[in-house]
Amino acid sequence: MSNRKPNSATSRLKQDYLRLKRDPVPYITAEPLPSNILEWHYVVCGPENSPYEGGYYHGKLVFPREFPFKPPSIYMITPNGRFRTNKKLCLSISDFHPDTWNPAWSVSTILTGLLSFMLEKSPTLGSIETSEYDKRQFAYHSLEFNLKDKEFCDLFPDTVTRIQEVLTQRSTANNNVPDTQKPSRSVTEPSSFQSCITNLIVFIGVAAFAITVKYVVITTASETE
Repeated sequence: MSNRKPNSATSRLKQDYLRLKRDPVPYITAEPLPSNILEWHYVVCGPENSPYEGGYYHGKLVFPREFPFKPPSIYMITPNGRFRTNKKLCLSISDFHPDTWNPAWSVSTILTGLLSFMLEKSPTLGSIETSEYDKRQFAYHSLEFNLKDKEFCDLFPDTVTRIQEVLTQRSTANNNVPDTQKPSRSVTEPSSFQSCITNLIVFIGVAAFAITVKYVVITTASETE
């Protein structure tokens, strides 16, 4: 009996993988480890008009040998502002709630449920509270974060290519901004020659004013005598 359970899990996960390739879950890509079909990694591409837009969120599903009769553990690896990283997530589709688990649920069902819960604000064990601004900052920095993860790069080469393209565009845009918006040196940092001329003009003006005042005082004194 114990030998059949891993075979049952393996067979079911292979079927789920084929279904997932035929009918992908929107915004999510998933791949099992080549060396262990019981561990799957996924990437959530942040949906439009959400605080996660533009972000890429890497996580993993760890299936028990008794799958599909027992649910998987669910983890998020990329900082995201919704879930704690590298901690088991308490969801109705995870091993925190074996009593609510349905063996008919597939990997696609699990990933769809995960995304749905990510877009909600309901608190649960493993969730965190952050502002929308914080979530957008996490989304922005998620690209570079994921590229440092070798497992991510090995499993999702197409996603890595897209991320690299976005980062290249960002770099180009950032390099162009100072050239078009930064004030010229002559405006912000006047030369020493310009400073001398300015000081000379101010000195002449003050001297002229002093002479004028002295003339007026002398003239007034003469008239009063």
